[in-house]
Amino acid sequence: MLLLPYEMDGGFDEMFAPDGRPRASGERFVRRLEALAEGNLQERQKSAELNLQNMGITFNVYSHQAGTEKVWPFDLLPRIIDAEEWSMIAKGLEQRIRALNQFVDDIYNDQKIIKDKAVPESLIASSKTLRKQCVGLQPAQRVWCHITGVDLIRDADGQLYVLEDNMRCPSGVSYVLENRELMKRTFAHVFEGMSVEAIEEYPEQLLKTLLDCAPTGVSDPVAVLLTPGVHNSAYFEHSFLAQQMGIELVHGSDLIVKDGFVHMITTRGLRRVDVIYRRIDDDFLDPAHFRADSCLGVKHLMDVYRAGRVSLANAPGTGVADDKAVYAYVPDIIRYYFGEDPILPNVPTFLCDDDKQREHVLSHLDQLVVKPTNESGGYGILMGPHASANERAECAEAIQKNPRDWIAQPMLNLSTVPTLVGDELKPRHVDLRPFVLCGKDVYVMPGGLTRVALKKGSMIVNSSQGGGSKDTWVLRNGATAQPISVPNTKESSSC
Repeated sequence: MLLLPYEMDGGFDEMFAPDGRPRASGERFVRRLEALAEGNLQERQKSAELNLQNMGITFNVYSHQAGTEKVWPFDLLPRIIDAEEWSMIAKGLEQRIRALNQFVDDIYNDQKIIKDKAVPESLIASSKTLRKQCVGLQPAQRVWCHITGVDLIRDADGQLYVLEDNMRCPSGVSYVLENRELMKRTFAHVFEGMSVEAIEEYPEQLLKTLLDCAPTGVSDPVAVLLTPGVHNSAYFEHSFLAQQMGIELVHGSDLIVKDGFVHMITTRGLRRVDVIYRRIDDDFLDPAHFRADSCLGVKHLMDVYRAGRVSLANAPGTGVADDKAVYAYVPDIIRYYFGEDPILPNVPTFLCDDDKQREHVLSHLDQLVVKPTNESGGYGILMGPHASANERAECAEAIQKNPRDWIAQPMLNLSTVPTLVGDELKPRHVDLRPFVLCGKDVYVMPGGLTRVALKKGSMIVNSSQGGGSKDTWVLRNGATAQPISVPNTKESSSC
């Protein structure tokens, strides 16, 4: 298969250097790709898409014209990260997660960081994700955020940045696992022997993390995954992870509080539940303490939680740490708790709640990306350079009306990865969402979810906004690497 000419867009390409030669991390893969027969890559891509449809690997988009359910978009060309760079990334992620866990615990208890003026009191008090119901809570292991998805981007100069922290109900890890299985089945000849770090242990590590944070004194804890139901955008992931961990997938109606404990209703009677991996938002968790009209949660669940008789992952109230205005202070948070600089830097961020910074944002809307502080999924974002004058005017009005609700960042030129577009390879912009587990120990899954903007020139990678995904390969150190195992698959374009 002829890869060249491959026309880069002038930014940083993950596979090819500026002179057009493959980077060291991708050289072996490129050689194997070039050895494919004409049309073989396209056949394998179609085979992968058919497999996704047959296996029911989907996600929901509430406003999608073709219905709520879409097949997960996947591109066969992987993103490749060398061992040395990944080692730095993993250390930076661990540093960040440990600091943010300390921060959340501090905010709901002693508030030393506020008393020492390392972060403004007004910033925390005005956060929409601060939960007064969580004041004084001390979860098991003092861990609030057990599962985190951290979005990383690389700018045109090659520098990696943390774009945002997802500490409430981060999604996407099931697609990481399914992408890898799909790659091994569909692209076995190219994949085998590439010395790629394995990711298949994630469900086991996730279950260990959950059980490690069970209430004190429980010798054989029972964990469940609480889902809002089939209409949730991540329902496939909920059912997938429950199945992989070997735990029950439950709805709020399947749980009941009785005699001071949470129980699961089964055909054999009530069974005590010790750990709940909850995939529903704080507001719907307990109608007795949050939204009274919620039918998704469990009444008086928070009472049992406060009494230390059940563990919730992630803990309610963690959203205060992924408020995008609080994000701007994470480097200061790391320095405050650890006395060290962050390994992974933030994207430079303007807080619209600050008069001078807001003035700068309003006068440079055509150059900046403006984001609401508590939205997700790419919703509500203004891409200033691509927005119309009317869109910028509406954004300016919204900022002036509620400045605390907005931040702005420079328009970075996200790195690209070769992506199959029709019969050609084209550069498409990507980000990376590694997943981090925090219990008694910290586990960083090698790689993560590489999301790709499938439209030419687009920087919006969210699947809800038309983005797709790629497998992410973290290479092992070559001297001691052993080829990763693959299924016994014949050389064919189908499974």
